[in-house]
Amino acid sequence: MVLCGGVGGARMARALAGTVAPERLTVIVNVGDDDSVYGVYVAADLDTVVYTLAGIEGPQGWGLAEDTFNVMAELEQRGLDTSFQLGDRDLATCLYRTEQLGRGKPLSTVTADICRMLGLGMQVLPATDDLVRTRVKVASGEWMSFQEYFVRRRHRDPVVELEYAGAASSTPAPGALEALQNADLVIIAPSNPPLSIWPILTIPGIRAAVAAAATVAAISPLFAGNALKGPARQVMASLGMPEGTAGILAAYEGLINTLVVDTADVDDERLSTPATRVVGADTLLVEPAAGRRFAAWLIDTMSQ
Repeated sequence: MVLCGGVGGARMARALAGTVAPERLTVIVNVGDDDSVYGVYVAADLDTVVYTLAGIEGPQGWGLAEDTFNVMAELEQRGLDTSFQLGDRDLATCLYRTEQLGRGKPLSTVTADICRMLGLGMQVLPATDDLVRTRVKVASGEWMSFQEYFVRRRHRDPVVELEYAGAASSTPAPGALEALQNADLVIIAPSNPPLSIWPILTIPGIRAAVAAAATVAAISPLFAGNALKGPARQVMASLGMPEGTAGILAAYEGLINTLVVDTADVDDERLSTPATRVVGADTLLVEPAAGRRFAAWLIDTMSQ
């Protein structure tokens, strides 16, 4: 069982998929980034995870490999803001999702359908079928959607507050709580804690289920104190969280038994407490083979 979002989370899911049988793996994915773009329902994290599990992701870690952008070129010629780039095949996925949701299917069912089309055997679940949206307040006092902050403004603004709109009245996707309750090991992927993992934990019932699990390991998204991709370090700092590994420990306080940090941060093993041990390992998951080695090590280590 893995909770994830973003490229780092997708690569952790891929690593586990290459190590354990599909029927033993459940992936719960952040939906706080979901948005309506060009009139279609975009589920950025779900698509990144599903494409990566299918081995068809783009070289940058998102989108589709060898995609074309003819629709974006046409929209730009018509004067639309195309800062949010969707490839033609990626757009087809979003169109299919939008059409199916319009027919009344829940997001979890549509996601399962897409997984079947791509030949995936593991369970990939949105954290919820309800509308939950990450809202970002920046230093100017302006509130904006996640995609406005992350894509159009290229996450350059200091983040001073986050809101997960709709979370309080949402319910976990069907099967999510059961998967958490039955998991031998719960893994929090090396995703951005405030932007990718907290939106999942905010869904009523999920945080309590994670806290109740016997074995929970989080993987730090930091390498020598910096994120490989994205603004994790900057967001944590602007929210007033401790720097580096101490900040990751604070983000998951009361939830995890083990925090795995990269070998570049192995000195932070000194931050271990009776409740949470800090362990160093090679956590760079860019190459699939390296990811499989790490996943095998993680499962073996957590079973001891």
